[in-house]
Amino acid sequence: MIIVHHLNNSRSQRILWMLEELDMTYEIRFYKRDPKTMLAPREMRQVHPLGKSPILEDTDGPGGMGVTLVETGAICEYLVDKAGGRLGPPPSGEGHLLYRQFMHYAEGSLMPPLFAKLVVSRVPFLGKKAAQRIQPMVDVHLDFVERELSRRPWFAGGEMTAADIMMSFPLEAARSRAGLGESRPATIGWLERIHARPAYQTALSKGGEYAYAKARGKA
Repeated sequence: MIIVHHLNNSRSQRILWMLEELDMTYEIRFYKRDPKTMLAPREMRQVHPLGKSPILEDTDGPGGMGVTLVETGAICEYLVDKAGGRLGPPPSGEGHLLYRQFMHYAEGSLMPPLFAKLVVSRVPFLGKKAAQRIQPMVDVHLDFVERELSRRPWFAGGEMTAADIMMSFPLEAARSRAGLGESRPATIGWLERIHARPAYQTALSKGGEYAYAKARGKA
């Protein structure tokens, strides 16, 4: 049995979507952010010492042993393996390299400036100015993504892969709070395609509160 420890308005929404795309059976255990700090509740530390979401438990892991995993990218790679390679990289060539690149780029390069902008924007008085200084850093990444998606429909080529699932959260966050709009039509078109997928919609209905999906339709 696969169990997803799911925090509202978090990266773990991607794991629900991936499980739906793979048509895997799973259970969701829900957690709510502290309304004052916006942090995950302490109860999550009972599942994993880091107390962060997503956490995936698989009671039927390799060799029949139980597995507990954190980090969205590691979880996605685990699920690709468990599904026999579905949603994994193209077998060779440029698409294979692009898959590896964007699996790591989502959290390693794109997410840090987005997170920095979100954090400083909450600082009284000076936060707005600080956020304005970070925006050019965000724009470099959004322009790069736009160029890439202008060349092909999905991040690793002609078909959707786990790389697209990894890229969904930062780009939804960018559309909601960091200036991603209609001036980057290839990226907006990609967002509209993933939001229209039945598996995405099912995951959204199961996962509960997810503010970033509400960014659909904004400029």
